Amino acid sequence: MIRLFECLCVTVLAAGPAVAQDWAKARLEKSPRHGEWVKVKSGDREVQSFVVYPEVKDKATAVVVIHEIFGLTDWVRSVADQLAEAGYIAIAPDLLSGSGPKGGGTDSFQGEEVRKAIMSLKPDQVTADLNACADYVSKLPACNGKVCVAGFCWGGGQAFRFATNNKSIKAAFVFYGAMSDKDQEAGVPKIAAPVYGFYGGNDARINATIPKTTEAMKAAGKAYEPVTYEGAGHGFMRAGEDPKAMPANKKARDEAWKRWTDLLKKV
Repeated sequence: MIRLFECLCVTVLAAGPAVAQDWAKARLEKSPRHGEWVKVKSGDREVQSFVVYPEVKDKATAVVVIHEIFGLTDWVRSVADQLAEAGYIAIAPDLLSGSGPKGGGTDSFQGEEVRKAIMSLKPDQVTADLNACADYVSKLPACNGKVCVAGFCWGGGQAFRFATNNKSIKAAFVFYGAMSDKDQEAGVPKIAAPVYGFYGGNDARINATIPKTTEAMKAAGKAYEPVTYEGAGHGFMRAGEDPKAMPANKKARDEAWKRWTDLLKKV
């Protein structure tokens, strides 16, 4: 069920919540690239989203970046900026838009409230919001029409799920996210894009789901390439950027980033 991978993320992260991301905020403030906030229409909702453009001559591929269970943080926006630095348009939607106090988003929640709010999101609403963002970036004058999706932790699970719901995306990049039993049974046959997995070696709860996912994808004739980075923990993409990062997390983050951008070049 969709709650399965939500609960897995919460359990794994409970002992190590996302700390202050001053380093990510500082990186954003120094960025020379054009980043802007846009409100993407999704039915009767508006999804506050952060869009960053690359400084390139030709039209670029776009990536929808799905945040962790911590919501749209400075680090997630920094990832969008780094993708733009690599030559891609990136859009990072705040999937908690309108769900907070006085209709706010991630910034309107305090502490553990943000996790609880994300766990209460309706799957259909998440899909609709992601579809709206993918459609939005695909039609930007600077976009070549190709759109990929990527997500981290809770967002990784959502990226996998989105691949079962949107046949237009060109690739899905799943960072330590688990696929639900429901999607394995009913969603896998509907996947049209290759799925690439990125997992930490010291993340037993999430990694325990990989064999079943691999089996389901293989049985359906779908492309799924999981890679495990030994010694890295859950959330290594964020943890590996922290100035105080453990060597294993930093190494995994650097290797995963290279793999990710190399794969994007082939889209």
